[in-house]
Amino acid sequence: MRIYYAGDIHGSEKCWRKFLNAAEFYEADVLVLGGDLTGKALVPVVARGDGSWAAHVLGRDEVVRDEEALAELEKRVRFNGFYPYRCDEAEYARLADDPEHRDRVIGEVMQAELRRWVEIADAKLSGSSVRCLVMPGNDDEFEIDAILDSAERLENPDGGVVRVGDYQVVSCAWANPTPWDSPRELPEDELEAKLEGIAAALEPGVPAIFNLHCPPFDSGLDMAPQLTEDLRVVRKGGEQVIVPVGSKAVRRVIERHQPLLGLHGHIHESRAAATIGRTLCLNPGSVYSEGVVDGVLVDLDGDRVVRHQFVQG
Repeated sequence: MRIYYAGDIHGSEKCWRKFLNAAEFYEADVLVLGGDLTGKALVPVVARGDGSWAAHVLGRDEVVRDEEALAELEKRVRFNGFYPYRCDEAEYARLADDPEHRDRVIGEVMQAELRRWVEIADAKLSGSSVRCLVMPGNDDEFEIDAILDSAERLENPDGGVVRVGDYQVVSCAWANPTPWDSPRELPEDELEAKLEGIAAALEPGVPAIFNLHCPPFDSGLDMAPQLTEDLRVVRKGGEQVIVPVGSKAVRRVIERHQPLLGLHGHIHESRAAATIGRTLCLNPGSVYSEGVVDGVLVDLDGDRVVRHQFVQG
């Protein structure tokens, strides 16, 4: 069985489409997207009195004057992980002045865009035998779960054990605490209890894959710049101080259960492979903001990993 795994696309529609195309391109039997689907930034596209539209896109002010140019602008916004939002001048002013309204609009637009992504996936994978597992990550709001569950061709495996061919997949979107207080975080002891609760459903004797958004602590898959309490990068001798930030709970659970394979994301700058006991753990990293999807191909045969290869597209 060949798995294509990627994660952390953070609202980039270009990366989403590449992820869906990966099954055909790499001849994969299973697609797994391991969390952090959604973006967090809104780009207002403001209607002006002369019939044109204005937006601030990637550091540049732009004005378009017809529907074709407007559609192209919105496409570029989506491809870079942002959400276009058509509005008038009054609404634009309200977005700037009313944080509660702004957060509500971002949530509504995010959900609408994800519904459209689900439609794209259902159409792309229609008639295909490819299994497609797509789960949230720690950065994703809980409102997206119902949207994923409504899909015809996507499966949200989060919080359970899913049988995929001759393998069983344990999935968990949650992470240990981060400086950003994201929606799906738990203290290490609670995260460990949650992971063990999921793993309790494992069937003895069936090779397991742990699809855990957060990588194991001090594995080489979890190296990131150290931050101060006010979120500034710590430097020593002019260089960034790099430290492990993964989960000790995830590491302990992997050490205890020794699955065949661990698939992880969360730490974008830590593309790496590591072995913990008999378990091969992989994090393909992420450069979604460049419209590039980082992934890893894994070939399995019985109770062994035949090969793995990091890929980028």
